[in-house]
Amino acid sequence: MIERYTLPEMGAIWSEEAKFQSWLDVEIAATEANCELGRVPAEAVATIKEKAAFSVERILEIEAEVRHDVIAFLTNVNEHVGDAGRHIHVGMTSSDVLDTGLALQMKASVALLRTELDALAEAIRELARAHKGTVMIGRSHAIHGEPITFGFKLAGWLAEVERNRERLERLETVVSVGQISGAMGTYANTDPRVEEIACAKLGLVPDTASTQVISRDRHAEYVQTLALVGAALERFSTEIRNLQRTDVLEVEENFAKGQKGSSAMPHKRNPIRSERIGGLARVLRSYVVAALENCALWHERDISHSSVESATAPWSG
Repeated sequence: MIERYTLPEMGAIWSEEAKFQSWLDVEIAATEANCELGRVPAEAVATIKEKAAFSVERILEIEAEVRHDVIAFLTNVNEHVGDAGRHIHVGMTSSDVLDTGLALQMKASVALLRTELDALAEAIRELARAHKGTVMIGRSHAIHGEPITFGFKLAGWLAEVERNRERLERLETVVSVGQISGAMGTYANTDPRVEEIACAKLGLVPDTASTQVISRDRHAEYVQTLALVGAALERFSTEIRNLQRTDVLEVEENFAKGQKGSSAMPHKRNPIRSERIGGLARVLRSYVVAALENCALWHERDISHSSVESATAPWSG
C-alpha cells in the first residue's frame, strides 16, 4: 500500500493488525468447528474466544527467533489463552491460516471497492443528467468532429463503470474461498467437515481442490480486475486532463478553497487528481505481471506471503 494515496478504510484492511486478526478469526472458526464435531471441549472454546489476543510487536519479536511467521503468531496467542491453546491449529497447516486469512482481507477490500464504485456511478449519473443538453465539440484523433453533449460523453463513462461493478461483484465470489485441509491438502489430519463449518462461519466457501495452498489464479484475477478498473479510471482522467488544458478548458477539476497550484505561478490550477489517477493506474498494471508469474507455484507451495521475503528466508514455511 502507498500510504500517501491509500484510503484509511482500505489501509485498515491491509494493516499488519488486520492480517493477524484474520488469522485469529480463521483459527477460532476452525476450533469452533472441531467443537461442534465433539473434538474440542466447549469450555476450551469459550476460553479461547474470551482470552485470545496478539501483539504485532511480540509476534515479530518471536519470529526473529523461530523464523516462522505462523508459529510466531500461534506462540503469541498461546501466551494469552494458556492451556486451552493446545486445541488451536489442530490438524491444520500454515497455509490454511495464511490463505484463508488472505481471502478474508481480499473479500473485505472488494466489498469496499464495490461501495466506492457505486458512489462513482451515482455521481456520474447525476452529472450526465445535469449536462445532457450541454453542447460541446466531439473529437476523434483529438481533432474536432461533430457536436455532442457532455452528458453523452458521461453516459459512456457510466456504462464502463457499470461493467466494472459487475466484474467486482463476480470477483467477490472468486476470492471468497478458504481451506482447512491440512498438510498437502489431503485432509489426512483433519475432517473435511471442519473446513465446511469453519468456512461457513467466515462467510467463505471451501476451495474445490486446494493443494495445501489456494491456487493463485484467484489472486491473479483479483489483481487483473483491479487493473481493469484502474484502466477505466485512467481513461476518464486522461480526458479530463485534455479538456482542462488552457487552450481548451471545457472541463475543469474542482479547485478547493485554499488549494495552491504552483509554488511559483499562483494562477495555475493543475489537474492533480487526474494525474494521480493515471499514475496509480499504471502501478496497478505493473502488478498484473507479477500476479500472473505467481500462478506457477513451486511444488504447490508459494512462500512469498511470508512476512520476510522468501529470497532471504528459505526457512519460511
